[in-house]
Amino acid sequence: MRFVVIKKRVLALGVCLIFAAVMLMLCLSFTGAYGVYYGLPLRKIPIYRVATDQKKIALSFDAAYGSDRTEGIMEILKEYNADATFFLVGFWIENNPEKTTKIIENGFEIGTHSNTHSHMSKFTYPQCEEDLRQSVNIIEKYTQGKPTLFRAPFGEYNNTLIEAAESLGLKTIQWDVDSLDWMQKTTLQIISRVIDRAKEGSIILFHNNAEHILDVLPVVLDRLSKKGFEFVRISDLIYQDNYLIDSKGE
Repeated sequence: MRFVVIKKRVLALGVCLIFAAVMLMLCLSFTGAYGVYYGLPLRKIPIYRVATDQKKIALSFDAAYGSDRTEGIMEILKEYNADATFFLVGFWIENNPEKTTKIIENGFEIGTHSNTHSHMSKFTYPQCEEDLRQSVNIIEKYTQGKPTLFRAPFGEYNNTLIEAAESLGLKTIQWDVDSLDWMQKTTLQIISRVIDRAKEGSIILFHNNAEHILDVLPVVLDRLSKKGFEFVRISDLIYQDNYLIDSKGE
C-alpha cells in the first residue's frame, strides 16, 4: 500500500485556492447573468425560469410577423384576469402602432424582441447595441415607456448580445416551456405540452399570430388556473437584484 504525504502548509494553500476560486465565481454570478460554471471563461446565461415556491407563471408572446390574432389574445387574457408580456420587434410596432398602444392600454407589458429580428448572435457588439437601441427608441415613441426586458430572435444568444442588452438596462429572457405553437402541432398537442411542463416560476413561450393560439389559450388559462396558478408579467416574476443564474438559466 502506498501513502501520499502532503505538508500541512501545501494542503492549506490548496484549500484556500479552491475557496477563492469558488467565491470568485459566486461574486461574478451575483451580477445576475453569469451562469455558474467550474471553468473560465464564464458564459452568460439568460433567465429561463425563476426558482420560487409561489404558484406564479409568466405568459409571453413574441410578435414579429402577423398581427391578426393579437387583439383576440388580449381579450382572452382579460377574460381570465391574466397578465402577460409581449415581446415586440421594432418593425412590427411601426406596422401596428394601434395594437401596440392597446397592449399598453390593457395593462400588459412590452419587451423588445430586437429591431430587425436578425440572427443577432452573429452581430458585433456595436451592431447588437445599435439594433437594440433602435428598438428601445421605437417602443418609447409609441408607449411612452422604456422596456426593461429583451428576448433574442430565434432564441439565439451569446455573451456579446447579452452584454449589449445589459448596457441598455435590458434583462435577457428565454423560456422553460416552449409551446411549439409555431410548428405543425395540433391544438391538443400544444395544450398538453404546456400543461405538462408548466410549474412554479415558469416562463411560457407563445407567438401572437400562431395558427391555434386563440383555441389553445383559453384551455391553458382555465386548466392552470384550476391548479392554483396566477399569471403575472415577467418583470413581476423575476428577481431584480442579488440573484444567481445556474447553467440551466434558473
